[in-house]
Amino acid sequence: MGIKERHERDREAVHRAILDAARELFVSEGYQNVSIRKIAERIEYSPAAIYGYFPSKDDIFFALAEEGFHLLSGPDDPGRREYLRSLEPVDRIREMFWHVYEFSREQPQYFALMFVDRYVPRISREYERFAFVRDMKHELIARIQECIDAGDFPSTLDAPVACRMLIMGVLGVAAMQLSDRLGPPEQADVLARDVLNTLLCGLKSGVSLQSRDTLCAVDEAASRATVS
Repeated sequence: MGIKERHERDREAVHRAILDAARELFVSEGYQNVSIRKIAERIEYSPAAIYGYFPSKDDIFFALAEEGFHLLSGPDDPGRREYLRSLEPVDRIREMFWHVYEFSREQPQYFALMFVDRYVPRISREYERFAFVRDMKHELIARIQECIDAGDFPSTLDAPVACRMLIMGVLGVAAMQLSDRLGPPEQADVLARDVLNTLLCGLKSGVSLQSRDTLCAVDEAASRATVS
């Protein structure tokens, strides 16, 4: 291995160590309570060394949020795409929103940072960097509209509003589970299934939704919290 390759490998290792340490500290202590100095102490580096990788604490968060949303979107798996296409429209919706709940179980630290901590920066500040998050939202809305067009949901249903209702339902159960309010994890899974199925039944029934077209919660997570 040449000097340049070794240098790049070492730099990547430090970059990863910074992100891992920051993620753990942000979740355990809260974003607003963590400083660059504290992150540096965790990995036994100087604050000046951290600034050589990230200009600010916010930039560390943006890197973690980007990783988290990519994990949420999942790999570009042809097998999964084919599986989703094989499902009936409403079952496809159910599977896609269940995946959001599964993300909270499989990646609890990323979930807590992205959807729970109210003090994280707005990722709308990094508009182009997070364009793929808006694409995720539009895909969910498109699949709901598909159900409307197929007659599975009433024609009066607003797809973005329905998206918001469904995502808020599964994220609510996920947040309660993350804060240890629901008892055994298996019970949380059952509750998440019940919430999702009840919401889908409500949408099928033509229940009147009082809220209006607004940001889907996946998109809200990209812009809702105030900058510390």
